[in-house]
Amino acid sequence: MSQTPNTSNGEPGAGGGDLRSRIHRRLLESIDLNQARELPQEQLRKECAGKVEALLKGEGKPLSATEKERLVTQVMDDIFGLGPLEDILRDPDISDILINGPHQIYVEKKGRLILSDVTFRDNEHLLTVIQRIASGVGRRVDESTPMLDARLADGSRVNAIISPLALDGHSVSIRRFGNIPFTLEKLMEVGAMTPEMMKFLRAAVAGRLNIIISGGTGSGKTTLLNCLSRCIPEGERVLTIEDAAELRLQREHVVRLETRPANVEGKGLITQRDLVKNALRMRPDRVVIGELRGGEALDMLQAMNTGHDGSMTTLHSNGTRDTIRRLESMVSMAGLDFPISTIRQQISSAVQLLVHADRLTGGRRKVTAISEITGMESDVVLLQDIFRFVQTGIDSDGNAEGYHESCGVRPKVLEHLRAEGHELPDELFHKGKLEAGKPRTSATAQIRMVKPKKGAA
Repeated sequence: MSQTPNTSNGEPGAGGGDLRSRIHRRLLESIDLNQARELPQEQLRKECAGKVEALLKGEGKPLSATEKERLVTQVMDDIFGLGPLEDILRDPDISDILINGPHQIYVEKKGRLILSDVTFRDNEHLLTVIQRIASGVGRRVDESTPMLDARLADGSRVNAIISPLALDGHSVSIRRFGNIPFTLEKLMEVGAMTPEMMKFLRAAVAGRLNIIISGGTGSGKTTLLNCLSRCIPEGERVLTIEDAAELRLQREHVVRLETRPANVEGKGLITQRDLVKNALRMRPDRVVIGELRGGEALDMLQAMNTGHDGSMTTLHSNGTRDTIRRLESMVSMAGLDFPISTIRQQISSAVQLLVHADRLTGGRRKVTAISEITGMESDVVLLQDIFRFVQTGIDSDGNAEGYHESCGVRPKVLEHLRAEGHELPDELFHKGKLEAGKPRTSATAQIRMVKPKKGAA
């Protein structure tokens, strides 16, 4: 079925695109934006509708009721929202928005990138929207500070870089998160993990293991971290530290901290490392860092080693073994010149579990490895896979095919989990293929909570 191109944002085309663009521009010019923001939205909408009627009479050409309503909505979006982006943000199926200049916007929908028909009027229009995003989180973007890390009101992560650094017009990347928070059960339903993996991760978080979640861009690291946060027992105080606050921990007692860039004079910079140091003075039970990028990795490891068990973070890597190397390089960035053997000892004593997520061919996201750090041998960190994903090929739709499997390893942390009151059956770790949504253990082989006796400390 053919579709008429959407030309309502300024591009001429069939069906009166020039007229809509002209009316839209003249309507905006006729409104005092500062006064308009003071009016109730319903009153402003009525006034805009009246102005559209008057402008159309002057043009001598009619528009349908639907087109008139669309014009009014666009003006309302320009005044109160993010202009043309509001159309895209209303679609819950869109996960990523990639803006390459004012006239080219790609969106990711169900794992596929497609070119949207939504556009901005020009580069200045796009810059206005970027500056509105920046001001909403107390930041600025201009020629002196041409790069921006920010967030939208719904928690979506925004990165922007403007001209002249972006050669073809201002560039914006928006990573969205669904309105309905994911849970471990939901991840299991969509095939990202199996029931056995879910049970083990739930017990690992509740049992206060230190966990690092790794993966590439868009692999679902933050989503997985948010899901795991639901397993933290009530009554624990959790501190989160991020560059741009995007974590939405699904619990009540959370203190959220966010870094701050330097001002125009180069002063006022607050880094993640500064916040980690301060967080340890705020009596946290657990510290959660949105993403490790540099020297704060050393402070995080020290926190894990000094009584803040159950802490979690994410970082970019290509696999669980690569996660160890990335941690080593980030600790080195702290500038303390530790020998590599000392760094590895810190890692092996601080971190118990590594969880790796991947965005596979076709866009599906899966937990592809859960590995345990078992100690040191000589100067090598020992690592063993507990669960992993085996890719077998590509299906007719271009999606990766494969299965999860248990590696037949009984984790060393089981004794610690049992001591914490979380007993897992050995059948959970028997070597073999696992099926999504179908636990292979019997109904009696579920996680058994060991309740403390009355009067026990």
